[in-house]
Amino acid sequence: MKVSFPIMGNSYVAFKQLVEQIGHEPVVPPLPSSRTMTLGTTYSPEFACIPFKILMGTYLEAIEKGAELIISSGGHGPCRAGYYGEVHQRIINELGYKTKVIIFDSVNMAFKDFFKKLHYILRTGKTSWWQFIKVYRTVWDKLLALDEIELLAHQVRPYEVEKGKTSEVYRRCLAIMDQARTRTQIKEAKEACFRLLQNISQDKSRKPLKIGIVGEIYVQIEPFANLDIQATLGEMGVFTKRGIHLSEWWMETTHQSHNEEKAVAAARPYLNQMIGGHGILSVGETILYARRGFDGVIQLAPFSCIPEIVAKSILTQVSRDYGIPVLTIFLDEQTGREGLRTRLEAFVDLLQQRRQKRLGGAVS
Repeated sequence: MKVSFPIMGNSYVAFKQLVEQIGHEPVVPPLPSSRTMTLGTTYSPEFACIPFKILMGTYLEAIEKGAELIISSGGHGPCRAGYYGEVHQRIINELGYKTKVIIFDSVNMAFKDFFKKLHYILRTGKTSWWQFIKVYRTVWDKLLALDEIELLAHQVRPYEVEKGKTSEVYRRCLAIMDQARTRTQIKEAKEACFRLLQNISQDKSRKPLKIGIVGEIYVQIEPFANLDIQATLGEMGVFTKRGIHLSEWWMETTHQSHNEEKAVAAARPYLNQMIGGHGILSVGETILYARRGFDGVIQLAPFSCIPEIVAKSILTQVSRDYGIPVLTIFLDEQTGREGLRTRLEAFVDLLQQRRQKRLGGAVS
């Protein structure tokens, strides 16, 4: 069966191998582009948020490439993401396509449903559970390695001497990781990518500003959705750390990590209940960034995202209490790259002036 999946950051490199090794033919959709957005906005409800529209466009591009089944993830709580799969399926059917959409909700929230769907995919791919466990371990290694490489790229970029060099090397790294198939090859490929990134000419005398990125998970992870904000800031000489990577999300979901609990605990004085999406984490992570000495925080939110709107209203008080500037950026199909760059430059200037003022005060 021809199986596709959404593009979300670098994860497509790992998902491609997962689909292939459980007995299906992977259909990798094109990386999101203006065409993806045009398709998505044309066939989505007007009020839908930008993740919905990009996914809609991505699914249609995957269907053009022959996808018979699309595997995606869902959501729970007040966030509308919990309904996305059903709405996407309905639109696909109304357009006359027979492609099926299978949504995997969090394994914690829907244990039986999760494994029932997984069993169907393995059975149709003629893959046993034992074979799947072996494949899972390999693909998990690849997903972890991809995120570690991306993290290193974000650490190197603010120091690069030749602007844009890190992004160029990072793209080569994705191609290298795509070729690695076994656990040994993945380890060797990761080490090769680390060497490539570490060998980029850097000016270590710089003292980059540190900005934390919080917000809704899709617009944090997918560069097309956030107009490649981390690379843009990195090339301005700013170190960025975002709240979540896909491997971290999976570890949180399966209780292998407890970083979210720390963020939820930090948010409790301001927000003591889940509001859907990643709203409470946006509040908690902002406080944690402030405690860790970051210079500022950027909240990324799809336009009209209720959890992030609630978080934004609370972040005003958090910003005052912790003395950390917070810039909220709502993203939709009208958001332009140059307009975003102008806002980022103004925010970076503000943070730079605050740092100079603070250092001046310390000296006097």
